[in-house]
Amino acid sequence: MSQTDFYREQAEDLLAFIDASPSPWHAVSTVKQQLDAHGFVPLDEQSEWALLGEGRYYVVRGGSSIISFIVGTKPLVETGFKIIGAHTDSPGLRVKPHASYAEAGLLRVGVEVYGSPILATYTDRDLSLAGSVSYKDDRGAVKNKTILFDKPLLRLPNLAIHMNNKVNEEGLKLDKQTDLPLVLATVENELLEPIQFKALIADQLKLEATAILSWELCSYDTQKGVLWGLNDEFIASSQLDNLASCHAAVKAFLEDGAVASSATQVCAFFDHEEIGSESSKGASGSFLPDVLMRISALLAPGTESYFQALSQSFMMSVDMAHAYQPSFSWAYEPKHRVMVNKGPVIKVNANQRYATDNIAEAMCVDWCQQAGVSVQKYSHRTNLGCGSTIGPIVSAKLGIRSVDLGNPMWAMHSLRESAGVKDHGDMIKLMRQFLK
Repeated sequence: MSQTDFYREQAEDLLAFIDASPSPWHAVSTVKQQLDAHGFVPLDEQSEWALLGEGRYYVVRGGSSIISFIVGTKPLVETGFKIIGAHTDSPGLRVKPHASYAEAGLLRVGVEVYGSPILATYTDRDLSLAGSVSYKDDRGAVKNKTILFDKPLLRLPNLAIHMNNKVNEEGLKLDKQTDLPLVLATVENELLEPIQFKALIADQLKLEATAILSWELCSYDTQKGVLWGLNDEFIASSQLDNLASCHAAVKAFLEDGAVASSATQVCAFFDHEEIGSESSKGASGSFLPDVLMRISALLAPGTESYFQALSQSFMMSVDMAHAYQPSFSWAYEPKHRVMVNKGPVIKVNANQRYATDNIAEAMCVDWCQQAGVSVQKYSHRTNLGCGSTIGPIVSAKLGIRSVDLGNPMWAMHSLRESAGVKDHGDMIKLMRQFLK
C-alpha cells in the first residue's frame, strides 16, 4: 500500500468510527466490537480474574470508559506498563431528566451544557439523540441499553439578523438557560404532549414507557464526517476531540501481524475528561489504578512488585492540539504555531497543565524519528488560559512519566471540527513505534 493510500484509508476509517460513536457509550461499544474481533476477552470487575501469558483483555466501567491490555512477554517488574490514554467524551448538550415541555405550540427539550462547547455552532444543525437508558426488565432487574436515533429529531433555530442586527459585530450570544432548549415537534394539547418524550425513547428501544427509569442522552450532529480540501487532505467531523485519539490508539494497539511486546500494553479511554475527570470512571477516579493493580497482583504478586512496575512505566496522554489558523493569528504563541498535516504535536506547559517533562519530550521526539514522523511542539500563548488533559491527573496519581501530545486541529469544541489526514496516519505510526 502506498503512503497516500495508507493515510486516506486511516482517515476514512476514522470517519466511520466517529459516525458510529455519537456518545461515549457508543464509542466504547465501537471499541469493544474491534477488540472482540481481535480475540480480546472481556473481564468483569465483580469477578475474579485469571490472566494468561500474552493474553488480551478488556474491562468496561460505567458503560462509557474502557481499559484494554495485552500481557507482555517479559516480567512486569522489568518492563512496566506502556499506556496510551485518551477520552471518550466531547463537549455538547445533554438532555435534562424532565426533558420535554410545551411552549407556544412547540414541544421543546431542555438541555444542560456539558463541558465547554462553542454553543453558536449548535444552531441550525440537524441534531439527534444518542446515549444510555436505564430500564426495568420483566424480572424487575435494572438494565442499561445504548440508544441512537439516526434521523434528525431536534434543532436550535437561530434568531434572524433582523432581530439581532449586531450579531456579525458582537457574535452570537446564547443564554444557557433560556436560549438552548431544542425544538422537537409541534403540539396540539400542551398538557398532554410532554409525555411523548419518554414514549419516544420506549418505542425506539421496544420497551414499555413505564419501564424507563432514567437516561443520559447527548445531542449530536447527524451530518456524516467527510474529507475536504482540494486534495482531500483535511477531515471534518464532530468529536475529533477526542475520538480521533481513541481511534489512532485502537489502530496501533490492534496492528495486524505485530510482534508481541515485552511490556504489558494498555489502552485506557476515560469518560468525563471534558468536565474535569472527577468521577468513578474518569481519569481522576480509581479505574486505571484498580486495573493496573489487579494485573500486577496476578502477574507479579506483592505490593513491592507493583511499585517496581510503575517505576518502569510510561504513558502517552493523547488529546488534540490547537492548530494555527491565520485568520486569528493573535491567539497563538508566535514561536509555537503548529500546522495541520505537519505531524503530531508535543504539548509543553511550565505550570503542568500538560504532563510533559524534558525527558518525556526527548523520548517522544526519538520515537517520532524512529517512526519517520515529523514532530511539532506547542506552547500556549502566555496571556491566555491553558486547557489541560488527563496527563497531569494520571501521572500524579500513579507517579509515572508521561508525555502530552495530540494532532493539530481547528475549531476545537465546535460541533464541526477539522484536522489533517496525514497527521492522523502519522499518529498511528508514532503509537505503533511507542508500543514496540
